[in-house]
Amino acid sequence: MPSIFTRIINGEIPCEKILEDGRFLAFLDIRPINPGHTLVVPKTEVDELFDLPEDILQSALPFAATVARAIKKSVPCRRVGVLVAGFEVPHAHIHLVPIQAEGELSFSRARAARPEELSDLARKIRANL
Repeated sequence: MPSIFTRIINGEIPCEKILEDGRFLAFLDIRPINPGHTLVVPKTEVDELFDLPEDILQSALPFAATVARAIKKSVPCRRVGVLVAGFEVPHAHIHLVPIQAEGELSFSRARAARPEELSDLARKIRANL
């Protein structure tokens, strides 16, 4: 059974897409820790990040860096934090979270976002790619 991320990648479930190439899709998290929280998901469905094929693993951070720079230009923050936890969805992914302080990197802060809020934010981030 495909993961929810594979279903998003395949267009079966809508998302607020930020950036996509042949290997990765970046889209806004619907339960963001902070506004602008973006997921970078490899199109290869593998449960754990470090089990990805070497070439995809090596491409993950450069792709994420492009997205993180756009997030930082779009959302007031001191930096874009990075989390790799991977327990909630059995599909490797990287969380990019705009933060003011390290203590903000906690899933306990996540809240549901309104669709219009996600759409507006996605437009701003895409404009800064």
